[in-house]
Amino acid sequence: MNPDQASDNELLHGTYARLLPVDALTPEIVGSLRYARLVADSLVFAYALDRPTDVRVLTDPDVERIGLERLGRAAYENLMRVPVTHEEIPVEGTILHSFYGDSHFVGSLALFLSAAVLRVTGESLPEAGALVVMPSRHNLVYHPITDGMVVDAVNHLASYALGAFEDGPGALSPQVYWWHRGSLTSLTVIDKDTRAFSIQPPPALLSLMKGLVRLSRDGRLVTRSAADAATCDPAEITRSAAEALAALAQRPDTGLRDAFVSALALAHARCATDPSASHVETWDAWATAVQLGSALFTGAQPQECQLGDGLVFRLPATPAVPPADARTWLDALYLAIVCRQEERIQRLCRVPLETLRRDDSVDAYVLHWIDTLQTYFSEHGSTDEVVEKLVATVKTSGPGEASHAPMEFVNGIDYQPIALFHRLLARDPETFAKTLGEALPEHAAHWGESAAPRARVALGPLAMASLAFDYGFPIDPAQPYLPLFLLNRERIEEIPSP
Repeated sequence: MNPDQASDNELLHGTYARLLPVDALTPEIVGSLRYARLVADSLVFAYALDRPTDVRVLTDPDVERIGLERLGRAAYENLMRVPVTHEEIPVEGTILHSFYGDSHFVGSLALFLSAAVLRVTGESLPEAGALVVMPSRHNLVYHPITDGMVVDAVNHLASYALGAFEDGPGALSPQVYWWHRGSLTSLTVIDKDTRAFSIQPPPALLSLMKGLVRLSRDGRLVTRSAADAATCDPAEITRSAAEALAALAQRPDTGLRDAFVSALALAHARCATDPSASHVETWDAWATAVQLGSALFTGAQPQECQLGDGLVFRLPATPAVPPADARTWLDALYLAIVCRQEERIQRLCRVPLETLRRDDSVDAYVLHWIDTLQTYFSEHGSTDEVVEKLVATVKTSGPGEASHAPMEFVNGIDYQPIALFHRLLARDPETFAKTLGEALPEHAAHWGESAAPRARVALGPLAMASLAFDYGFPIDPAQPYLPLFLLNRERIEEIPSP
């Protein structure tokens, strides 16, 4: 046997799946690597044999001797056993995850990033995948795509990758990639003449990022790391809401949306210490959120808003200039339903759907859901029309249809009120109760240990449960995330007319 030729046993136990830069395949060797393939811009997949004195890229005869399938399975299993150190790196509010080690194959774990992350951290990547850089063979850094922080993560990863690539040794790639469903797609565009770098996400990722920015801004999606920085302190949120309302009183033409978001956050936060919503200050926060949400989309006469603790704000008349903000409209409607504001419900449902359709940050199912609700509450909408639009909502919320929101969020949060409405429409109390019993654990699982205000109340399910209660459905009062005195109307007091 040629002393340089490895035995079958050595090949099976010492071969690893490996990423190589394209320019590593010189004309002298490329002809003997017909099995190798381009897996991403500037990156080639090949097999490499790790020996005590060197690392050798396998040639076609090596692969043919063992068999492509058998060798591939062994190379994958060997790669998954590579020792790595995992470190979380906070960067200006964003968390990056670093894998590093002495092995020549740490960077190659990006080939099977989902499996590698699960093995090293015990956590799964989200459906949307992750951004990842592999500046050298000894490390990779990734950021799971879960919320609007992905926009900042792109820039942090690009800066890191370029610096680490130039430092070496074992340089692999200075580019940022999107790992999604087993594939790597480059976000980095390099001008061949000037060697300048720019980031240009592919259309599918750009669409997803646009939706995530809106979701994150409204506090709907919070990663574990971001949750640590979130606050549910009513005193702090009260100060923020009071400042927003004071500014609104002086400048009613601006800041209404921010005031609404602050009041809604306070309404949720109050339920951290008052989960049944039995206290006056809790009701004040919910009532103010209802007033501001309605005013944002339908305008309002001069009105008085309270935040408890003697904080009273007299707001001037607000014109009806509905923004193209579909999710905020849903928040406003859910609040009006929970607080049994029939007039506000009707006014919100007259907001032109065409206006909300201009919101390009949401998936089609969100707009179909709004259309369903507007038809349901309309005096002229028929049951057949409502059913038809509900079917469209369900069809467009499935895998492959939603591109802006991660499927974990679609299934765990957005779809739950839709499923409950289906049971409500069918006048099926037993199945409604079962579906509600499934929706609340989904809410809990999504938010986990988050301190974010929205974690305290399942607003969409609460709105549907409030409708069901009014229809006479038996609703278990001792359920988490459903404030009792909102659900059963016992805390309902007079709210100024819009």
